[in-house]
Amino acid sequence: MRRILITNDDGIEADGLIRLAGAAMEFGEVWVVAPESQRSAASHSITLHSYIDVHPYDFAVDGVHAFSCSGTPADCVRVGGLNLMPEKPDVVLSGINYGYNACSDIQYSATAGAAFEGTFQGYLSIALSEGANPCHEVTDAYLKEVLSVLLEKEHVAGQIYNVNFPQCPLEKCKGVLWDRPVSEGMFFRDRYKKLEDLDGGGVRLMVDGQYNEDAEEGTDFRAIVDGYVSVGVVNNIGY
Repeated sequence: MRRILITNDDGIEADGLIRLAGAAMEFGEVWVVAPESQRSAASHSITLHSYIDVHPYDFAVDGVHAFSCSGTPADCVRVGGLNLMPEKPDVVLSGINYGYNACSDIQYSATAGAAFEGTFQGYLSIALSEGANPCHEVTDAYLKEVLSVLLEKEHVAGQIYNVNFPQCPLEKCKGVLWDRPVSEGMFFRDRYKKLEDLDGGGVRLMVDGQYNEDAEEGTDFRAIVDGYVSVGVVNNIGY
């Protein structure tokens, strides 16, 4: 039976993680090792100079072996595959993230970072994300179809599959676009706004992203904006 390790960066109680684990039960034995709390934008960071606490977790999906972890999503993949599971996983699924992980945003994504840790450890790895929106109709309609295809792929060192489900209603989704290259653009054009001046000439800032849909044709970004499920390969340039 296929051994599936699932993590995320929104925390072990996140709705997307629960939905992904439920869908994955159809494809194999499911283990969840996920952060105890929010870890978004942690990228591929791991814990080196501190301890990691891991606890069994009463997960929302029956039959799932679940643990909460005090570390990062990449830590969760390492701990799960190297310590908790009796045998190493065949595949790592990371997500379903609340918010797209496409175009240049991938470099910050802990959803993608956990998947990259999976491929580094030798596992087929898939990152999955959806719009930061309560409408999950497209995700729930297409999730198993996409998994059924990608779970049959072979592991390639340094490579992950990246899936983004558009946040539109199901009747407006135009289907799946495969092999989408990564856009060089960005959903949010970041700037910083000043919150207040601080003593000693300091200043307190907060990121203030401006939403953008100016996307190149044929890319993951364009696919999502146009109402398609986007599936593509992302390579770690360090390999």
